[in-house]
Amino acid sequence: MTQPATEAVSFSDLGLPASILAALADVGYESPSPIQAACIPALLEGGDLLGQAQTGTGKTGAFALPILARIDLARREPQALVLVPTRELAIQVAEAFQKYASHMPGFHVLPIYGGQSYTPQLSALKRGTHVIVATPGRVIDHLERGTLNVSTVSCVVLDEADEMLQMGFVDPIESILARLPESRQIALYSATMAPAVRRIADRHLRSPRVINIRAKTITATNIRQRYWMVEGTHKLDALTRILEVETFDAILVFTRTKQSTAELAEKLEARGFAAAALNGDIQQSERERTVQALKSGKIDIIVATDVAARGLDVPRVSHVINFDVPYDSESYIHRIGRTGRMGRSGEAILFISPRERHMLRIIERATRQPIEQMTLPSVHDVNRKRVEKWKVGLTAALASPPHAMYRSIIEEYVHETGADPLDVAAALAGLGQGGHSLLLPERSADATPPAREGGGSTFSPTYEGGGKGKPKRGAATKAMFADGPGDEQGGKGRRFERQQRYRLEVGREQGVQPGNIVGLLAHEADLSGAQINKIDIYEDHTLVSLPELPPELMTKLRKLRLKGKPLEIVAVEDTRRPGPGAGPAAARRRPRY
Repeated sequence: MTQPATEAVSFSDLGLPASILAALADVGYESPSPIQAACIPALLEGGDLLGQAQTGTGKTGAFALPILARIDLARREPQALVLVPTRELAIQVAEAFQKYASHMPGFHVLPIYGGQSYTPQLSALKRGTHVIVATPGRVIDHLERGTLNVSTVSCVVLDEADEMLQMGFVDPIESILARLPESRQIALYSATMAPAVRRIADRHLRSPRVINIRAKTITATNIRQRYWMVEGTHKLDALTRILEVETFDAILVFTRTKQSTAELAEKLEARGFAAAALNGDIQQSERERTVQALKSGKIDIIVATDVAARGLDVPRVSHVINFDVPYDSESYIHRIGRTGRMGRSGEAILFISPRERHMLRIIERATRQPIEQMTLPSVHDVNRKRVEKWKVGLTAALASPPHAMYRSIIEEYVHETGADPLDVAAALAGLGQGGHSLLLPERSADATPPAREGGGSTFSPTYEGGGKGKPKRGAATKAMFADGPGDEQGGKGRRFERQQRYRLEVGREQGVQPGNIVGLLAHEADLSGAQINKIDIYEDHTLVSLPELPPELMTKLRKLRLKGKPLEIVAVEDTRRPGPGAGPAAARRRPRY
């Protein structure tokens, strides 16, 4: 059957436990996607499911959330198996499980894929894991070696089944399914119902619930669509450059979560833009005032979630910027439809990370329009635009008397000091900047950043931690945006300074990744990537090598929270062992990702 359009529901309506709802609230997810709303209750009932939906429709949450709702944490054995076609998708799905299980202490998910050493996979399997996300070929290898036991698996998911079958995984999938317990639950997701997919479904699924989510594929032809490949905290710098150079009337910036709308609006305001946030926590009266302010020109930028932007129709919106990639192509179409209204032309810009580039192809197929790669404005472009705006402001000031009082004072000053009138004007212009330079420093390294994976820049991941305000930049961004000497000139990025080992009281239990550690320390300790080394993430703590930190900075960092837990950073004596109580076995454990 084709699933009809569902009425607006919340995650709390779907029968999920409080721990999962708390994790969803932490990341600010407001409402389930259509496939999540349809599949979660069906899977919680325990029956088989056949879902037809395009990649990027929110399928991961559709099967991960009900699996987590039924996991027995006391059993350190595989209870769910998710089969995916590629290594990249295995890592992505495993990280999604970890994020959704952030309020489930002791939960473990293990990605298994080819091209990786067997050693860390074998070690993790021996320690015990609740969910395995794997490519079929590597699962068969482990089954033949006797290192993986699937007799305890109660739920198996075939994600992107058509892709797996096209890649030649028919026999491995058949072999894996044949070894599962008779009482297992199977959820099969596929973008198409090709004959091979249908044969697998007919042979292994028992009276499945059939759910078909069809995405809309119509988008206005008068909207120019562009993308920029960028990730992490550096998206803010890229957004700032675009806002400084693009000619726009009003802009809608879309993020995935409620928290990020407020944080991004605050950072844009700190950079001199008239911005406000719209999310599900904002009361209707305040929402109406914000929308009216956008219509009247009192503010120019609204940062919103998909839910908060429903029904928003402001003709002066010339640009839509997808700061975060939407969870499906239909959401993308809804977002960019907020511009190009009433026959006007519009601009849509998509920020996308290298790991999300598959969404670019999905969106292009859905919209049936190419999305062109944009060129990020250079420092020269930004400076030229700043000078133009400054001249416009000066012209407006000259046209708005009175100047007589100031003119007489300046004439008196020039007469008394013999100063050049142009020097006096330049000094006054500097005073008007409040001590800040009008122009960014132009350097040879300040060109368009080096390309990676389809033209993106070599940016590093963000972190989810404490602290507000303008983020510090990593090494790649410093080359683009720095206001002072670079690391190569003897700055803080020296690679050979003495390093000290530090212990942080956060680890795999909180879902911490190396990028979270790097991002937080770069932001809060003003360290470069070259200064952050040897990150070892253990079950309940992390070890990292850093330059010796002064006491006042240690006090500040100790109070910060990462993934909801205080860092409690301390220096440790032995750089080869974990902190107190970890034991020799823990010293050999390595990060799972």
